[in-house]
Amino acid sequence: MTVGAIVTDIEGTTSSIAFVHEVLFPYASSKLADFVREHQAEPEIVAILADARREAGAEDGDLEALIGIMLGWIREDRKVTPLKTLQGHIWRHGYEAGDFTGHVYEDAARKLREWADDGVDLYVYSSGSVGAQKLLFSHSDAGDLTGLFRGYFDTRIGHKREVDSYREIARRIDRPAEEILFLSDVVEELDAAQDAGLQTLQLVRDDDVVTGSHPTAADFDAVMLDL
Repeated sequence: MTVGAIVTDIEGTTSSIAFVHEVLFPYASSKLADFVREHQAEPEIVAILADARREAGAEDGDLEALIGIMLGWIREDRKVTPLKTLQGHIWRHGYEAGDFTGHVYEDAARKLREWADDGVDLYVYSSGSVGAQKLLFSHSDAGDLTGLFRGYFDTRIGHKREVDSYREIARRIDRPAEEILFLSDVVEELDAAQDAGLQTLQLVRDDDVVTGSHPTAADFDAVMLDL
């Protein structure tokens, strides 16, 4: 496949699903209430909480009720933009305190560096906020990888199972869709990217991953590019 740019998912693709669900989500859940109470007057947090109230249809709800709603979103694994943005702020404190580092597969870190050296433009598209994406890659097990990426996309551009999201990414990257390769472990995301004209490849790192009609690779070493 001739590829000029790669857009990669994070969870299940560059990084372990277990890291997200067993480290990041529990950490955010345990810290969310105290974090919101402590930082509720800060302009960025004020804006996030206002967005969360609108999302919940609870503009007049008190702070404790809103905290309960957001904790419920975490339990339900809801892809709600204000929650994702708030989690990013909480995780920043965790990374900076050294409570954890961002998990990135060894093969992913190595190949991303190789592709960047070969002149491939690299981008990230994840349901986690752009801030959370940058934190994971700047505090990763493999060191600071943020310099490898030319840009980051999250649900503010659209949800990952919507075709228009990938059309907009191609527009912003300013490349023909057929020159862009999207890497993900989720068939529905790959379907949407394919319908937008992107090349697709599914990472199948675990036996329980549901596969579809897309080419597959067990890890980044198995991703063959025609540059």
